Amino acid sequence: MSAHENGVWISRFDAAELRRRAASVDPGLPLAGVTFAVKDNIDVAALPTTAGCPDFAYLPERNAPVVQRLVDAGAIVVGKTNLDQFATGLTGARSPYGAPESVFGGGLISGGSSSGSAVAVADGSVDFALGTDTAGSGRVPAAFNGIAGIKPTRGLLSTLGVVPACRSLDCVSVFARELSLADRVMRVARGFVPEDPWSRRAPREARPVGRPRVGVAAGLDFFGDSGQEKAYARFAGDVTVDVGPLLEAGELLYRGPWVAERLADLGEFLTARPESVLPVTRRVLEAGLRFTAADAFRAQHRLRELRAAADRMWERIDVLVLPTVGTTFTHDEIAADPIGRNLILGRYTQFANLLDMAAVTVPNGFTEEGRPASLTLFGPAFSDDLLMALARSLPREDRMTIAVAGLHLGGEPRNGELLDRGGTLLGAARTAPLYRMYELPSGAPGLVRVDGGGAAIEIELWQLPAATVGGFLAGIPAPLSLGRLVLEDGAEVTGFLCEAYAVSGAPDITASGGWRNHRLKGTRS
Repeated sequence: MSAHENGVWISRFDAAELRRRAASVDPGLPLAGVTFAVKDNIDVAALPTTAGCPDFAYLPERNAPVVQRLVDAGAIVVGKTNLDQFATGLTGARSPYGAPESVFGGGLISGGSSSGSAVAVADGSVDFALGTDTAGSGRVPAAFNGIAGIKPTRGLLSTLGVVPACRSLDCVSVFARELSLADRVMRVARGFVPEDPWSRRAPREARPVGRPRVGVAAGLDFFGDSGQEKAYARFAGDVTVDVGPLLEAGELLYRGPWVAERLADLGEFLTARPESVLPVTRRVLEAGLRFTAADAFRAQHRLRELRAAADRMWERIDVLVLPTVGTTFTHDEIAADPIGRNLILGRYTQFANLLDMAAVTVPNGFTEEGRPASLTLFGPAFSDDLLMALARSLPREDRMTIAVAGLHLGGEPRNGELLDRGGTLLGAARTAPLYRMYELPSGAPGLVRVDGGGAAIEIELWQLPAATVGGFLAGIPAPLSLGRLVLEDGAEVTGFLCEAYAVSGAPDITASGGWRNHRLKGTRS
């Protein structure tokens, strides 16, 4: 497989080089042997930096300071991951290197712009990853892949050696499956870098907080997604706050003159090589041409007013909790409206850097449709440690129900993949009479929904911890994919379906009623 065949990776070190690096690590270091991926707009020595644009690529002589801190602590860089081109977008669908799917399948986008970094963590390829976050790119992909995403205070992690998206707002972010590892990584990676004009020193003394006052919002727009609305409603805060000023500030990012800031660093390349930039990316960047200097000052003045309103909010609360995204989209849905739906994805993320906030995103279970839900905790600048501590203490739904019909059934060859990830059997069930089952050339069964002539098929329902779902799903090969199965009682669950093309010519084993009966029948004969 080439480095970017699955849309996750752009370049990787080969196995021999990784073994050499692992052998040279001092086992006493704080991140000894921990593997990580780096979003391909952050410099890693000996690997090209493309920012998702092949014609922009250059070969850096040294690691970005944030990467070097991690390497010095014993962590091992595996490679560079895919992104929305020039970190412009929240979908993960704007790259010539492919468009990775969420680990939950079903055509769900991975989220962007740090798409490859999030998927590489969620599917277990690496222990953690670096991304960047200007408008939500370190949080939206975490939400779509059921992992933690840390967007630190601006300047806490150096952005030297990072291709700018919007230089005054850019952050380096961290993805991990577990908050404990994310916390360790953050403590190693952060620190003042004198050569970086955007680097900031954290206050020596954090403001004392007893029991944090947690704010929530009412009347949020979930864009018709009742599942995400119910998931957010499960979280109870102490104070209800008006987030109108925050949302208005967020509107300034893509509909105001900060779009023009992207041209400050990318304008010359765009003018010289317009054909090298994807049409949707070019459309976003060129939108900055319509703003004047007066527009920029007017927006700065309004932002100052909105920041004052946000500062008053922190007098009432210590932490604000919002849904990371109001709804989720498939790749087909994004393709139908790439700009409008990108704005929807950023509704509850894109104000954070404009208002100088820190943020931590954590999983919040799943909707009834099997889509991942998540929460983001916001605090004022340098509240990073408080946010991390509170995130680790949150009670939240963290298990997903999955229907299996073949080799993952109890006693079957791949059932151990469920057990090893903490899976528990809920019980046996049957589908509605809407399916046919085939024996694929691989020897595994394929369950296909049909318009007529279907039958009820025996299945099992298993629950998995949310943190392990991504790694489990990553091991499921095509032509199987995640979809919605209708049960005999009319309920719907998430389970594995087979692409119809793959069963052409395959033996139809529907009459057996299920895979286990078919296998036992074959054993007896």
